[in-house]
Amino acid sequence: MTVWDDLIGQDESVAVLRAAAQAAARLANGESVPPGVMTHAWLFTGPAGSGRSVAARAFAAGLQCEREPKGCGECSACRTVRAGSHPDVHSVVPEGLSISVAEMRAVVARAARRPALGRWQIVVIEDADRLTEQASNALLKAVEEPPERTVFLLCVPSTHPDDVMVTILSRCRQVALRTPPADAVAAVLERDGIDAPTATWAAAAGQGHVGRSRRLVRDDDARKRRAAVLAIPASLTSLQACLDAADHLVKAAEDEAAAISADLDAGETEKLQIALGAGGTGKGAAAAARGTAGALKELEKRQKSRATRTQRDALDRALVDLAAFYRDVLLVHAGADVAAAHPDFDDDVRSVAARVAPAGVLQRLDAVLACRTALELNVKPRIAVEAMTAALRLP
Repeated sequence: MTVWDDLIGQDESVAVLRAAAQAAARLANGESVPPGVMTHAWLFTGPAGSGRSVAARAFAAGLQCEREPKGCGECSACRTVRAGSHPDVHSVVPEGLSISVAEMRAVVARAARRPALGRWQIVVIEDADRLTEQASNALLKAVEEPPERTVFLLCVPSTHPDDVMVTILSRCRQVALRTPPADAVAAVLERDGIDAPTATWAAAAGQGHVGRSRRLVRDDDARKRRAAVLAIPASLTSLQACLDAADHLVKAAEDEAAAISADLDAGETEKLQIALGAGGTGKGAAAAARGTAGALKELEKRQKSRATRTQRDALDRALVDLAAFYRDVLLVHAGADVAAAHPDFDDDVRSVAARVAPAGVLQRLDAVLACRTALELNVKPRIAVEAMTAALRLP
């Protein structure tokens, strides 16, 4: 498999990136290439699940590839980039709510060095829409005056100013990705060894998100959480039911975040304490231990931010499923011959369609999207979700 095989249903974008990787190799050898084929800054846009970060990593591997055609997937450079261990490819993957200016400055400083092994120093910034204003300004300065052998790869949902600074956008070449079609996702799952009926169901339920589809196939808890969320619309027959549903959604997200944090936090704290000399004996050990409080506090702050991000991501997945449920209700009203996102909940979809007119379905879809916006604006999750479930109540 080449590195480009990881990009599902993105043939046009793959052609652009392949050509750029070939042009980059010629540039590195001192040859001339047509203007615009290869540039120092790239912006990967597309909805969740479209493969923005996958495309960026594949392109990074293609740029560092040691063989022809570029992106072979077999050479040492391709394998180390895909494994995340190439010394000249730096990934910024935000765990918390944002990417700080200090983190951005450190990455930009590393990227300014000459490549150690490959042809290029490459910075991959996943979820670049989480850059703070100060971090965006630090990145802008580097993009405006890039080192000779440095390439920046940014991943954002869209080109809207809320997602990326206009000044950064104007200095990047855009690669627009689309949601992969369900049959392409199903083919990937079958390639992984999943039987055809299960692959078809998971591809539809994952709504074009390959990672989500794989999780639904392999994780029984993920399937149970999805089923619990999709049972909500047909159950909202009273205000008490609305409050109970909100409580379930928020608690499920908190429990998921707590489980993930418990696995990560303890190990990180222990490693930091050992690195700072915890458990040491002898002269100076007590003084060294007193100096660890600040580092531990900073770690706790990052861990808390990560837990908040994890909870919001879990809630967002639930809201995406709810939005797709009401989309299926609209399809029933329209009598459209379009594949449903949740065919296994067809009875609930038709039950809601029988009680809610198309205008009411659109209002409920707006309520789900408004809840997503409220969470992005840091509204307390319980308040935002309760307001949503109350708006979803059946007549």
